[in-house]
Amino acid sequence: MEACTEHDPLSPSKSTIKKTKKRKREKQHKEAGAEEPAELQETVETVKAKVQVIPDDPNKIAPIVSYFSSGYDPCKNRNNPPSVKVFRNKSERKANRLQVVVKPSDSNVEFAGTNYSGEAAAAQLCRYSLGVLDKETQTLKIIPIAANKIFRLEPKVRTSDCSDKKASSSAKSELSRADKEEKMNELTSLYGSKKSIKQDKIRKELNKEVDPASQKTLDERMKEVSIDKVALESTSAHVARNIPPHDLSAATPQEAYPLDKIILRGEWEFLEDIYKLLQEGAEVSTDTYPTFVSNRLHKLQDIQDEVEKKTLCCVFSFINHLIKFNDQFSMDRFSSAKHHKIPPILRRKFTTLFADSESKRLTADQINLLTSYVLVLTLHADGFRTDPSDIAKDLRTSPVDLRRHFENLGCKFSREKGTLLATLPVPIQFPITEKRRRRR
Repeated sequence: MEACTEHDPLSPSKSTIKKTKKRKREKQHKEAGAEEPAELQETVETVKAKVQVIPDDPNKIAPIVSYFSSGYDPCKNRNNPPSVKVFRNKSERKANRLQVVVKPSDSNVEFAGTNYSGEAAAAQLCRYSLGVLDKETQTLKIIPIAANKIFRLEPKVRTSDCSDKKASSSAKSELSRADKEEKMNELTSLYGSKKSIKQDKIRKELNKEVDPASQKTLDERMKEVSIDKVALESTSAHVARNIPPHDLSAATPQEAYPLDKIILRGEWEFLEDIYKLLQEGAEVSTDTYPTFVSNRLHKLQDIQDEVEKKTLCCVFSFINHLIKFNDQFSMDRFSSAKHHKIPPILRRKFTTLFADSESKRLTADQINLLTSYVLVLTLHADGFRTDPSDIAKDLRTSPVDLRRHFENLGCKFSREKGTLLATLPVPIQFPITEKRRRRR
């Protein structure tokens, strides 16, 4: 049996006693505060001021707010104050990066702080402003501070080689283009996919530079070789004609303008877009390709040999990229080709052959060379019997000018069933340009 304790309702509980003591302490504290003298009581001055918010001006630097983490007082020696310098990053992308350096004149210690490292790099969920009260005009000016950061100035020992170390560290941080490319190649070889590693190897092969030792040996051997004047004249004629690589002694039209000299070995795999669509059974949209290519896509269905079909698909794709590249440098056709993506390996080649990196327009010679490449590929696509009307629409040129281009390549024209066809007889015979004598 448990013992029951009898509770007296008239006896005060513990909680009631505690509340009573608390009320007595609060009453005593209020009485003590009322007895304080008037001098010790804090007086608050009220000012009616007009608030003026000054926006940030990009042409002027905002006030910089900083503090010394070591407790250094810059106002202690008023006769000889420390020098203060503010540095800004020269790079356009990092123009908002600032550094404050305070140098006391009587010490080897300097205080430096930035708005992008250390404490300033932490997440910030508020916005700082500096308030300046002008009592005469009764105006409170609120100004944004520089970079919306408070600089923490850390002490650093100043040495003679400090500037040299900073200069070397900044030079190391800015890698050259070759170093960046080398590091990207290392990352690709370590972590890249098989396709990216293969593309990287192809790019290295295409951009391989000449070995200086082998070039020196080649120069020594070239001194012993006799110069063939006839070959030199034909070479100068080739440069003047501004045409693709060709062979004057070729026995067939295919050898006259070799396809492997126009489309290099590492470029074929980047031209398989049409062939892959055919393999997947998807319908090739004729709107995305030039008129010449669109009117000849049906020929691919009749070709049984896969190698021949793949080669023709790559030729069509190469023609498409060439025409789109030409349109991207034209004022009236830029909008139709600005979203077209040319593989980087081909864009690099086109820029080297047909464009100037400093200019946004193609010169007349560059346009003529690009047109010659397109016409040679159309000859390959049509079995060296091509109707120039379709490609004239794509190049936005007149049939008369295009005929001159074909004749400059060594082509002849003939009519078959009312259609004018351009053919390539072999061996190639270029038209002879006669120089007119000046009249005295």
